Amino acid sequence: MTKITTSLLSLFVIFLLAACANETEETNPDGAETEQNIEEMDMESEAQAETEDMDHDHSEMNMSGSGEVPGELEEAENPTYEVNSQAMIEADHMEGMNGAEATIVGAYDSTAYSVSYTPTNGGDRVTDHKWVIHEELEGVGEEPLEIGDEATINAAHMEGMDGATAEIDSAIDTTVYMVDFTLTTTGEEVTNHKWVTEDELSPIE
Repeated sequence: MTKITTSLLSLFVIFLLAACANETEETNPDGAETEQNIEEMDMESEAQAETEDMDHDHSEMNMSGSGEVPGELEEAENPTYEVNSQAMIEADHMEGMNGAEATIVGAYDSTAYSVSYTPTNGGDRVTDHKWVIHEELEGVGEEPLEIGDEATINAAHMEGMDGATAEIDSAIDTTVYMVDFTLTTTGEEVTNHKWVTEDELSPIE
């Protein structure tokens, strides 16, 4: 009687262990669920890092300026958007800029460059920064620069920009505008922002 009871008990234990093993395999077959969770966590971490980088870049931009311009910069004679007029901004140099209503503070004829440079304060390399104008580059003469040319920046639109070596990514002869506007995201007032090109403005309907 004792042997039969022992055998039955052993069979019950074996059956119970087998059932637990099957349940574990169904819940986590080949560790797939764990790998998926790890992948999702990695994606969330990357997204968070990108967001932090964007915030960092935004914090380094000197959104408002002094209103001073290079002495050799020529005022536009007949700008599309006259000083003290309003226009809509169609550019996203910073968060909250696109769609804001701008008041024109100054209009000048120049060559505007998008540039890449390594900040002098040791920050990460900035690529395709818009805009630095010809008169804000040192020792370049009167002729516009070409893509790939290099020059020293004499402007402080961003921290670590002044004195950095710029590589020209693109160039456009245009009217550049200094503008005042209110960020659509925070309501913060931005004054004497440099620069917005004519193509980045549209009439207010």
